Amino acid sequence: MITRRQVGRGAWRLAQRQSQSRGQSYTTATREAAAASKSQARKWGAGSIAGLALFGVASGSVGAAAAWKTLRAQGLGFYSDEESLSRYSVPDDDAEARRVYQAIEAHPLVAELRQRPNLTESRPHVKMPAAFRRQSLTGNALSGPRRVPVPAIAWNEADGKSVTLIVYVGDELCGHPGLVHGGFLATLLDEGLAWCCFAALPHGIGVTARLAIDYRKPTPANSLLVLRGETVKVEGRKAWVKGSVELLPQAGDEGKEPVVVAEAEALYVSPRHAAMMPRLR
Repeated sequence: MITRRQVGRGAWRLAQRQSQSRGQSYTTATREAAAASKSQARKWGAGSIAGLALFGVASGSVGAAAAWKTLRAQGLGFYSDEESLSRYSVPDDDAEARRVYQAIEAHPLVAELRQRPNLTESRPHVKMPAAFRRQSLTGNALSGPRRVPVPAIAWNEADGKSVTLIVYVGDELCGHPGLVHGGFLATLLDEGLAWCCFAALPHGIGVTARLAIDYRKPTPANSLLVLRGETVKVEGRKAWVKGSVELLPQAGDEGKEPVVVAEAEALYVSPRHAAMMPRLR
């Protein structure tokens, strides 16, 4: 078994050799990168970084590309959209997850989305390698029984135009008893709208520069939610996105107005050195 520490040492040695062969100081470059990362961290939300600290040297040195190549060579690269679907299966002993999974699979909206050829289906958190997912707020800490028992499932339109995401939220993610915490909805919107526009940004990656949320209605726990996002403008390294979170309509809700619980507008910026960073989508 290859541990993360062993992989890290291998990436460091490989990066050192590449830096020395080019007559550069890897240590100096890393310090400069760390200083730049610290400066940017004051501007960008911590949630929007989505674990980039694991690959911190990527922001300013040639060795970062070698480090990421080493991670991929050790089986720590991200999985494809198709692989993310096949890698998830409902645990045999988890009745809640089985119930939620079956409810999502049987929903008319899911059938409709799967018939649209311009959409790509995936489970974004399942695309993460295990070493990365362990450090993920949404992919790890917030997942599990009575939280998010089944990984969110998403349908992305080509070229980062739109996203539709379905997720179930349990009663251990409440602010008030029986009502989902607004911070969870903020995190859902931050990630969901980012997944919407990443394909439209250079190198498929961005960080949150702005996120403005209007909470419309209380969100009952133990509910299926649907996030809808749309990229409204792209200029160079910047993408503007808007979206909403609704209660997923249930049987008998036909013809009724959607129950919108939150709406948001966001701005995502692709870092200048994004080419050296791992894709998060």
